[in-house]
Amino acid sequence: MKLTAERAETMEAEAIIAEALKSAKNPCLTCSFQVEDMVVLHLARKSMPDIPVLFLDTGYHFPEVYAYRDRMVQEWGLNLVNLTPELTVEEQEARYGRVYETDPDRCCRMRKVNPLLRGLEAYDAWLTGLRREQSPSRKNLKKIEAHVLPSGKTIVKVNPIADWDWKGVWAYITVHEIPYLSLYDRGYRSIGCAPCTSLPIDPSDPRSGRWGGKKLECGIHTFDQEA
Repeated sequence: MKLTAERAETMEAEAIIAEALKSAKNPCLTCSFQVEDMVVLHLARKSMPDIPVLFLDTGYHFPEVYAYRDRMVQEWGLNLVNLTPELTVEEQEARYGRVYETDPDRCCRMRKVNPLLRGLEAYDAWLTGLRREQSPSRKNLKKIEAHVLPSGKTIVKVNPIADWDWKGVWAYITVHEIPYLSLYDRGYRSIGCAPCTSLPIDPSDPRSGRWGGKKLECGIHTFDQEA
């Protein structure tokens, strides 16, 4: 039976991932090494241990993120694909200044969105750790979505834990003894680039610590149009 958006809504995450990977010719998984992504990666490796793991290497991540990434690549033998911007941090700041302060949307576009768009061209299915609970902008997220890249190529976006809550994510991490990023122990709930990430301003809103609470998305999940 074909994995459809309607059918996926009634399925468990592991089954969705297994079927999606079986159907795809060239699947990938985007991973920021936050706990949601680690859950999906743990599940995906059961079906495809060498799945390409796309990491947006902006150059602005916390040192702890890079250290944790390298640790998990080593321990899990990950097939890591670092997606990098056209300009280094030094080149960008020399040319445009600290764009993350003056125009964060532009900075996200240059260092996250554009590299991702280039990277996704090689794949036909894209697994994410997105959850509806994370943000008002994600409340209508479907577990299976077809999206059109700017090139016109259609890619299947798979959000297998869309309906999970925060407690469920941590229960999975705990039960399966998955090492996690140390920044969570310091109170961070949503972790992006260091200059634009702080502790949550509103304890009830995990993403309120991103961009000083001035915006909700970097653009890597809002660039496209649903097919």
